[in-house]
Amino acid sequence: MTYPAKAKSAEGNTASIDCSLHSIFTFESLYQGYISARKGKRNKHAVQKFEKELTTNITTILNEIHSQTYVPIPPRKFFISCKATGKKREIAAPSFRDSVVQHTLYNAIYDIFDRGFIFDSYGCRRGKGTHKASDRCQKFLRKHSGDLYYLQMDIRKFYYSIRHDILKESIERKIKDATVVDIIMSYCDDPSGIGLNIGNLMSQLFGLIFLDRFDHFVKRVLKQKHYIRYVDDSVIIGLTREEAYRLKDACKSYLETNLDVTFSKWKISKIKKGINFVGYRTWKSRKFIRKRSLHNFSKSVKTGDVLSIQSILSHAKCSSSYHYLINSMVTNIDLSIVNKLHEGIRHSIRSMIIRSKQRTLYDKREHKQERVDHSNPLFHIPNNTHRFP
Repeated sequence: MTYPAKAKSAEGNTASIDCSLHSIFTFESLYQGYISARKGKRNKHAVQKFEKELTTNITTILNEIHSQTYVPIPPRKFFISCKATGKKREIAAPSFRDSVVQHTLYNAIYDIFDRGFIFDSYGCRRGKGTHKASDRCQKFLRKHSGDLYYLQMDIRKFYYSIRHDILKESIERKIKDATVVDIIMSYCDDPSGIGLNIGNLMSQLFGLIFLDRFDHFVKRVLKQKHYIRYVDDSVIIGLTREEAYRLKDACKSYLETNLDVTFSKWKISKIKKGINFVGYRTWKSRKFIRKRSLHNFSKSVKTGDVLSIQSILSHAKCSSSYHYLINSMVTNIDLSIVNKLHEGIRHSIRSMIIRSKQRTLYDKREHKQERVDHSNPLFHIPNNTHRFP
């Protein structure tokens, strides 16, 4: 496997940094890993059971790691239906004990890898996310004529196609302690040597590490300034039609040759037609959430699904769809459901109701004033175009 030429990234050097087993795994770092892993899960039985003998459990994990006898427990697997895409996905939920180790590892090595990532990689990174990816995409769209093109690429079954040997090679460039690398790779447990468990915290970082070389290829070899990637969905903006097809072939060839993955789909279209990226339909001047999200919102309002309503509204807040959704709630939703929503959403609904009442009151006053004017005899005096003497 080949990398683009070593060079400074947007935030630092790509030079290797030694990260030893004893510096990563201490009692204090495992305790912090436990604090991170329990967030939002304090009421779960597995967490409460771990907390009852917290010191003993952390000490046991620490001894297993340092004696190199630590082995992750096989994860609990189940399927969920993704509302955004309608697809079923297999989730592998690790035991809480393994979550503590994963959070400890993640906290220790995240910055080592993150400093080498390009600025415009937005998936599963601190301080990034879909809203910032969408804003950046819109900013790039505004820099170009609407008659230019963009190239959008999506990788087929990304997490299920990641090769462990390629991933391990990328990790070993930064982590020199073989024992630490072995612990990291223990979360890639598929015997075929291909594919990651969706549901593991480390899988998020693995996805970033795996495609990092592709990001640098697009930036440094193909020299594309307006390139954005969110997990397996990437966009290059501001191209001629011929450039878009040439770059599509170059990217596909690189992915197949160096990473053994390929496209599930790709699209070349004019900027003025808008782009469907990270859950938003985006143009230069405005953006909306996807039509499927609008349909899901209407369904959630009818059934009173509070969590779904809050989720879609949070997603829509930075788009032009937000006020439309709030307005539809004002006319359709039950007041008892509104009281269960987040305070920020309730405030938006109250503001919408107040503005609606103010408009109604204003219209009534205008209508009343019009009636008063018609009853005034002076209203019926015709305009005299001649000057008085």
